[in-house]
Amino acid sequence: MADWWAVGTGRRKLEWIAKPLTMVLLIGVALALDPATPAVRGWFVVALLFSLVGDVFLMMEREQFILGLASFLVAHLAYIVGLVVTGLTLVAALFGVGAAVGGIMLIGRRIQRAAARSDPRLAPPVLAYMVVISIMLAAAIATTNLPAVAGACFFYASDGILGWNRFVAPIRGGRVMIMATYHLAQALLVVALVSL
Repeated sequence: MADWWAVGTGRRKLEWIAKPLTMVLLIGVALALDPATPAVRGWFVVALLFSLVGDVFLMMEREQFILGLASFLVAHLAYIVGLVVTGLTLVAALFGVGAAVGGIMLIGRRIQRAAARSDPRLAPPVLAYMVVISIMLAAAIATTNLPAVAGACFFYASDGILGWNRFVAPIRGGRVMIMATYHLAQALLVVALVSL
């Protein structure tokens, strides 16, 4: 919550402490939990570490957007492997694919086109990222684990808001919404370790 307040009030120094510290604390929680499937924890910790790296890239004075995007892409790949390790349900997987395709059709295409207009070099990485986070959402839904599903949905929402706010049109309070949904996403995915 300190980070949300820092973002909302423009306190950059506090944001530089609170944002990475949130991820460090979540990594600590993930390492301290007794996971239902021990193999999943390693993949989730890798995802959290790459998320931390991505956070730092996106906070830099000369923002490293592509490096941040790449870091989060690797984080989602690690989450996907961790989710798949738990075993997926076919019917839920089909529903997850439908939800992901719906998200891409509703807002993903507009974000991708707007990103391409702002800088044509962004089109391929933004598209690749959207595909990978969509697979992560589908995999989380396919586990039928409520904290994992909620976490993936919040992550999808956070990145949707970020993409829209950055490339399509500014959203009032958008940065705070991005951070709140992002931190809720990561926290719920960590909580999911107990039951995945």
